[in-house]
Amino acid sequence: MGLQRITCLSIFLWAVSFPTAANSQNVSTPNIIIMLMDDMGWGDLGVFGQPAMETPNLDLMASQGMLFPNFYTANPLCSPSRAALLTGRLPIRNGFYTTNAHARNAYTPQEIVGGISKDEILLPQILKKKGYVSKIVGKWHLGHREQFLPLNHGFDQWFGAPNCHFGPYNHTYRPNIPLYNNSKMVGSYGDAVMELDYSVGQILSWLVTLGIDKTTFVFFTSDNGAALTSGPHQSGSNGPFLCGKETTFEGGMREPAIAWWPGRIPAGTVSSQVGTVMDLFTTSLALAGLVAPDDRVIDGLDLRPTLFNNTLTDRPVFYYRGNQMMAVRVGLYKAHYWTWSNSWEEFKKGINFCPGQEVAGVTTHTQQEHTMQPLIFHLGRDPGEKYPISVLSEEYLAVLRRVTSVVEQHQKTLIPGQPQLNMCDLAVMNWSPPGCEQLGKCLKPPPSQPWKCDWPH
Repeated sequence: MGLQRITCLSIFLWAVSFPTAANSQNVSTPNIIIMLMDDMGWGDLGVFGQPAMETPNLDLMASQGMLFPNFYTANPLCSPSRAALLTGRLPIRNGFYTTNAHARNAYTPQEIVGGISKDEILLPQILKKKGYVSKIVGKWHLGHREQFLPLNHGFDQWFGAPNCHFGPYNHTYRPNIPLYNNSKMVGSYGDAVMELDYSVGQILSWLVTLGIDKTTFVFFTSDNGAALTSGPHQSGSNGPFLCGKETTFEGGMREPAIAWWPGRIPAGTVSSQVGTVMDLFTTSLALAGLVAPDDRVIDGLDLRPTLFNNTLTDRPVFYYRGNQMMAVRVGLYKAHYWTWSNSWEEFKKGINFCPGQEVAGVTTHTQQEHTMQPLIFHLGRDPGEKYPISVLSEEYLAVLRRVTSVVEQHQKTLIPGQPQLNMCDLAVMNWSPPGCEQLGKCLKPPPSQPWKCDWPH
């Protein structure tokens, strides 16, 4: 079951106040909680058909709120999708990508030199204007050097880790990941989060107990699809969708999503609205009575009409892999301009992002360009992206005209941000995090020898 393999969790909490039951109805702006899972697949929820039915609390959350079957991340990998959520902008705009190689996924391992750009404005920084107090619990993954950490980018409190833990490590060549309480290291990041569904149930239950459920907006989703490289008995489920994490097929970027706000969001509703994690930026600001900065392109949509009235807004979804737009969804159609799963070199080593799902000419192991004649799928009839629409059909020609117009307009507004994920250096790893002195955990870093990061995916 996918839930048992999720290793990192982030909970973003923004609170104006924690009112008592007596005055909870008088709060003009809601508390906001965003739960971002790591590597949870679309098919990992019972409400989406997971046969083991091991998510009773999340299923209950869906029955009390709104389910989004058409919700997307902004990138099929952890760090860029988190940067997109907190900035409301595609990774190609906010700099969370690499130009070291074409169409490569990149993130923030310990040796990364970069992190979230000082030029980006994060959601908690704007919410401060309305008196919000912000906290993050769990993985940050937007850069672990001190200038990139949450408390330097608008968060007031933090309990969690700057990176994911792939240990155990030998401290002579790779330090353990620190666990932070606000600005100080308090120990080694250890066990994975094993009781995700239970924890979500506890949080929602406490909101009711405290009498603040009707003044709190909660949104649950994942940062990318389930990683299928773990094997058939270890990986999560992406439901009927093709491939998984690190790919721009549906299994890598379509995510489970639930919105919950008793008394405001109609219970038991399913919305066909196409949403993205960037919408959580714009929607959160709107709920707080704020607007997004007007000096930059914001890709997030205000979902309030959908949340409160189930009104639908037509919008495209752009699927990026590193510096390359791989595909675009317009309506129920998806056009692939490039296809690639992973390299033959990796595939021959047993690394497979699409195990048991290979589709000839689609899940390619070389980067295939289709810009002159995109592969187009109808996601309603063919959610698994197995049967491209015939290029000779009237349907194909009509869709191509529509999609081409959307892509051309997108490219007109596209000013790529400075890439933050190009350079690596062993000297910048977590050798001496703030607070290590008190714990006797400081280590001596090696000499600085930066190199261009190698991103094979």
